[in-house]
This record gives sequence, structure tokens and C-alpha cells, in this order.
Amino acid sequence: MIHSILKIVDKLKPFDRVKAHCDIPCKIYDPNGAVVAAMTCVRMMDLIEEIGAKETLSLSDHAQLARLVNEKEIACRTVKEEVRIIWGDYFKAPQFAKFPDASELVHSIMMQASKCKQSIAKSEAAELVEKVNQFADMFWQTKDVPTYRAIVPYPPALEAVFPDLKGS
Repeated sequence: MIHSILKIVDKLKPFDRVKAHCDIPCKIYDPNGAVVAAMTCVRMMDLIEEIGAKETLSLSDHAQLARLVNEKEIACRTVKEEVRIIWGDYFKAPQFAKFPDASELVHSIMMQASKCKQSIAKSEAAELVEKVNQFADMFWQTKDVPTYRAIVPYPPALEAVFPDLKGS
């Protein structure tokens, strides 16, 4: 009966549809999407700072600023989504046993991404990158894959965690 009522309500005012990674589960998880999104957040803040350094802003500068802020917001949401999917779908009892502070780290990433949405301070975004790197390292350790850190070959040229696939 409840199902029938919900179907009628959904027809009158459709419910939002929820999307997930896949929920099969496919066992394909990789924190690289979160790392790239965190780097993007830093880069957008760099570009915002460049516009802010100008003495006067043209209409084009204002439009560019709006685009940069929008992309920064998208990057922050992407960090949250990517981390939340891995934490919620992949992490189970064995991973939590190995990393009992995983939930605390994930929560701190969520909070840091929110700070980045509210700010244009590059230091906040750099902290987000570091937290996501810690999460990536933790993730790969749960798969017994060694990691290494390297400076990414693109702006903002910060360190990122990578799986050492030759070493596994």
C-alpha cells in the first residue's frame, strides 16, 4: 500500500533520482579522481588570486571569475563524492580494522572541502590535497599496494599519492 501511494506521489511530484558509482559492486575503486579534484580546487584558487591581483577588472575578468568559482565548487563536490563512494561502498570491516580512524579522516575531508567552498585561501585547498593524499594512501594500503608521492607535472605542482604498481 505504501508503495502504491509513493508511486502516485512520484508521478505528481517526481522524487530526485539518486546516482551511485554502480552498487553492483564492481570492485573498481580508485581515489585518483578525488586527488585530481583537490588539485583542481588549488588551481582554481591560484587563478582566482591572479584575477584579484589586477587593479581593475573588465567584464571578461568578471565572467572568468564566475567560471573559476563555479569550477572550484564542482571540484569540492567531486572530492566529497569520490571519497564518500569509496568510504561507503568499499570500506568494510577488514578495512576499518586496519584503519580505525578512516571515518574520522573522511569526515575531516568533507569538512575541509566545505571550507574550500567557503574560501579562496590556497592554504585551505592545500590542506584538502594533503587529507585526500592521506585517504589515497590508506586506500592503497588496504589493497596491499605500496604508494609513492610525486609532484604532479601540472599546476599547482603539489605532491600527490600514487600506487606503485611495479612494486605490488
